[in-house]
Amino acid sequence: MLPDAAETYRGLNYPYGRRVDPTPGEPEKIADGVYWVRFPMPMSLDHINLWLLEDDDGWTVIDTCLNLRNARELWEGLFDGFMEGKPIKRVICTHMHPDHVGLAGWLTERFDCQLWMSREEFLMCRSLTSDTGRPAPDVALRFYRAAGYTEEQLEKYRQRFGGFGKAVYELPPSYRRLVDRETISIGGRYWQVIVGSGHSPEHVCLYCPGLKLLISGDQVLPRITPNVSVFPTEPDGDPLKEWLRSSSRIREILPDDLLVLPAHEAPFYGLHVRLSQLLESHKKDLDQLFHHLETPRRAIDCFSALFNREIDEHSLGLATGETMAHLNCLMHRGRVTRTLDAQGIYWYQQIPDTVGFD
Repeated sequence: MLPDAAETYRGLNYPYGRRVDPTPGEPEKIADGVYWVRFPMPMSLDHINLWLLEDDDGWTVIDTCLNLRNARELWEGLFDGFMEGKPIKRVICTHMHPDHVGLAGWLTERFDCQLWMSREEFLMCRSLTSDTGRPAPDVALRFYRAAGYTEEQLEKYRQRFGGFGKAVYELPPSYRRLVDRETISIGGRYWQVIVGSGHSPEHVCLYCPGLKLLISGDQVLPRITPNVSVFPTEPDGDPLKEWLRSSSRIREILPDDLLVLPAHEAPFYGLHVRLSQLLESHKKDLDQLFHHLETPRRAIDCFSALFNREIDEHSLGLATGETMAHLNCLMHRGRVTRTLDAQGIYWYQQIPDTVGFD
């Protein structure tokens, strides 16, 4: 049973406590027909929250965990136990990251059901999984060399390339597309699809007005900031602009009295407060980075302006992607220039007296 340990912290209210840690694989009731189940993961972000929704004579599953043996074993225990042998009727994945979509193919294959995703997430996931077994492309190596990577760091990137697909069971060849603002019925209740962008291309959240719930995936997290990154596949993209706009939009169109069910950490109240905190945090980071660029710097020289921790080899890729997202955001707004030197390295510098962010 979830503890009755309501806690308020930094403007958010956690009805089950801020540090609640459900037993892995054991569902906890959140609302009528809605259950929370936590799966462990062998990484710094050591868990993911999955959601089981009663759907008449079966179940709808929201997100799936990584393609891991112990995760499949936890699912097997749920099939034979809590889920009472009732079939999974559909698998909904909020987005294409492996901790969310990793076992989607396995579940849909086992229960002969459909995978429901937005179009961009499904197609991007299929594209990235196809990289497994291929060598790192030259364009990617040029991207990281331009960011300031050493030859040793580039070699480690070569060795890790294609790892995305290793954490994802083969996706089904077809899917059911989810579209922003469409309404679907699950267990006789209406849920509305709310799409955000930036953390991933077309991230799906699910809003139930009747239960006053928002399954937010990674779009809104209570403690950590969703990673917003630029990758070699779209080196000049501006995902941070997309993330800021979509977060502001979600704050405008959804009510504030929802219980937010995030993919990581604990459920909470305070949707508008948290979105405002996240927006202000990124705007502060952009301002700090702008001032940091009074003198020309490489992307890897900008970590200290954005992160309050040392960036080691395990966090280098995400830190680089997030730094590039902030640099590109400043460039697209005409606040920063970028110059390529003879070694193929980009140097960034502020344009003094340019307009700031409101």
